[in-house]
Amino acid sequence: MRYTTLAVLLPIGTAIIAACTEQPVAPDRKPLEPALDASSAPTGDPLAGQLLAFASDRDGTGFQVFVMQANGSKPTQLTAVPGYNARPNWSHDGHRITFTTCRATDFSCDIYVMNADGTAQTNLTHDFSTDQMSVWSPDDRRIAFVSDRDGTPQIYLMNADGSSVTRLTVDGAVDLLPTWSPDGTRIAFQTNRDGNDEVYVMNADGSNPVNLTRNPAADGFPAWSPRGDQIAFRSDRDGNGEIYVMNVDGSRPTRLTNNPAEEYYPAWSPTGNRLAFVSDRDGNFEIYVMKPDGSLPTRVTTNPAFDADPAWAITVTR
Repeated sequence: MRYTTLAVLLPIGTAIIAACTEQPVAPDRKPLEPALDASSAPTGDPLAGQLLAFASDRDGTGFQVFVMQANGSKPTQLTAVPGYNARPNWSHDGHRITFTTCRATDFSCDIYVMNADGTAQTNLTHDFSTDQMSVWSPDDRRIAFVSDRDGTPQIYLMNADGSSVTRLTVDGAVDLLPTWSPDGTRIAFQTNRDGNDEVYVMNADGSNPVNLTRNPAADGFPAWSPRGDQIAFRSDRDGNGEIYVMNVDGSRPTRLTNNPAEEYYPAWSPTGNRLAFVSDRDGNFEIYVMKPDGSLPTRVTTNPAFDADPAWAITVTR
């Protein structure tokens, strides 16, 4: 299975149709477990003190946002509006999560923000287009996101409260999945402007876009490392979707996973000592964690549902 641009967008389109035909449903969020905090992971666990947000359709109402200990324990549901609630991204202070949601009351897909416990869910974009794939800037003052409000999906920037929306890419192609450099000066993203999916990088104001991957395969899902020296990404250059890492100038691409399954959506831990990713190597899509050299892959979700979109909490509390 090739995770091309079309495949990335299909779940969003399906969610729009479902959301616009359902009646509005009041949130009925499952209560949070008071024990779910970053300090309650088992002693000696290499993932102790870390949290992962993710999306899953395990509750039967479409995709919902959950949070769990990074070792897979204590999964807790944060959203409960039927439809599509996915692609969570933590603010760097650990207090807020942005996510994409398609709700009947909004008549579209929008970027929402909520507290880290799932409360105070607020629409930031209020637009009748498809707004998705939001990521906080390192200083938490801005949010990059994808929108098709001007035609094809492009990358935009807004303040953290949804104001001052600015378009960053203007190319007529499909631009997706922005990821910030740790210093906030650059943004990497996926684009098909050269005829196939590639990973590009540009300045944070949209200037100087540069192709990093330059490969006839489908390259995408970039994730900038916390140290700023590497970008993880997904590529099918060796026949199927695998996780790779490269230097930030595109040099030394290195394959990290080696499995006949489909693997995608790499996400760095806040310390850079682990990478989460999604794989169907055990028969359905689950979230795994491995070392940044590809060793010790460990399955952290165990559910017959579709688990995806891992996002680490940036602030580690012990």
